[in-house]
Amino acid sequence: MAPTVGIKRSAATQTITLPPPDARFAVREAVRATIASPPVEAPVAPPAKVSAPAPAVEGVLCLEEVDGRRWSYVVDGGQGKGRGRGGAAGHMGASVRAVPLQSPLPPAEEVMAFIRSYVVPEGFPDSVTPSYVPYMTWRALKHFFGGAMGVFTTRTLLSSVGVSQSKVTPGAIAINWILKDGAGRVGKMLFARQGKKFDYDLKQLRFSSDLLLEIGAGIELATAAFPQFFLPMACVANVVKNVAAVTSTSTRTPIYKAYARGENIGDVTAKGESVGNIADLLGTGLSIFISKRNPSLVTSFAFLSCGYLLSSYHEVRSVVLNTLNRARFTVAVNSFIKTGHIPSLKEGNSQETIFNPPWRHEPIAIGSRFGEAFQEPASFVATRPLFEDERYMVTYNPAKDKVYALLKDQAKSDDIIKAAFHAHVLLHFINASHARKQMNSKRSDHYGNPCNMDFMAHIAESCKIVTSSYGTFKKKAREQGWIMSESLLNPGKARLCATRPQ
Repeated sequence: MAPTVGIKRSAATQTITLPPPDARFAVREAVRATIASPPVEAPVAPPAKVSAPAPAVEGVLCLEEVDGRRWSYVVDGGQGKGRGRGGAAGHMGASVRAVPLQSPLPPAEEVMAFIRSYVVPEGFPDSVTPSYVPYMTWRALKHFFGGAMGVFTTRTLLSSVGVSQSKVTPGAIAINWILKDGAGRVGKMLFARQGKKFDYDLKQLRFSSDLLLEIGAGIELATAAFPQFFLPMACVANVVKNVAAVTSTSTRTPIYKAYARGENIGDVTAKGESVGNIADLLGTGLSIFISKRNPSLVTSFAFLSCGYLLSSYHEVRSVVLNTLNRARFTVAVNSFIKTGHIPSLKEGNSQETIFNPPWRHEPIAIGSRFGEAFQEPASFVATRPLFEDERYMVTYNPAKDKVYALLKDQAKSDDIIKAAFHAHVLLHFINASHARKQMNSKRSDHYGNPCNMDFMAHIAESCKIVTSSYGTFKKKAREQGWIMSESLLNPGKARLCATRPQ
């Protein structure tokens, strides 16, 4: 029986069984015999044939395409043959030559290609929206008239400061000029507080800034008639022109962003400014040539100003934005109420009101204060139950002929948009009611009696319409590509808070 050996590990005992002595002796002999025998060599594979280095390709190496033009790279023959680097056969002193596969462009096309590299973005026209070309066309024309106007205004200012300061030193003239520029910088700084108006009314502000620019140019030209008032007139003109400049600068980027497709806003901006500078230089050169003949300042100003403002109007009109500010929101809601359809981006922008004079009556106010909307408790008590489930209230003030949308403190973004939609619906009902009264030759008394409660029926009717149609309006607006945001509607900061018992 084979002996056993017990090995104790920790708390357990392991038993190992060893083979008998005769079996162990046989194992040792087999191992010794194996070590003493010579190793068996593995069969050696025949050596692989080493292929000769491939000779260099003679003739066409490759083709290349650059901006739609194709090129062929060929080997230009050398003297004799030899071994190149790595043992490859080739021409000694051979070189690569590029051969165009198209005939050279005519000189006129070469010039046009050079100009296009400075005035249109890379990848044009696929890299910009379709409305980019009309916008840049009107922008170039506007800068052409602006550059021409700058020659006359600068010439007039220099002449006026020289006449008005003929008895003083050149240092005093320089101080007046510096004060003029300083006043303009102050005006630019103060106007910057307009803030978000540059975002939601940028087209209206852009055209207004060009109008201010022409007013400033007119004041500068007027210094020729009143040189003794050069400093105050020049300061006022410079303030007006700098306000116009900060407005133009602030609205430039959102407009360029609307034309960029992809991440090419920098390229679109650079080419747009290049077009403006080229047109400005052309206008300046032509104006210098014309000014040598001493034309009438009044005639020149009238012609250049009309051309500038007309170009500016069409420039702003050609901008297509996909956001709904107050003007475009009004167009969309009115179209939805009358036809049930939402205008496309191009149609909505083309119907937008570009110029809003300060004295124009605004029929709707969003986020207004309580005292502006309600002048008596009775109208508020009658209106409040209709908006118990809403986070806003809409009412009509007959004394001011204005619809007010009051926002509650829980109002969110969608509630503000819904309040604006409700205000337009109510305004539509009130205007239709007034039109019917005029057709029936009945004099409306909504101005004479502030306590008139006839509008309460219109408010109740508008609540039913808004409840059933607001969701449809939002869906159709999104289908047309419109983006709605409460910040673009510029709501007031007033909010109605719930009353708490003391």
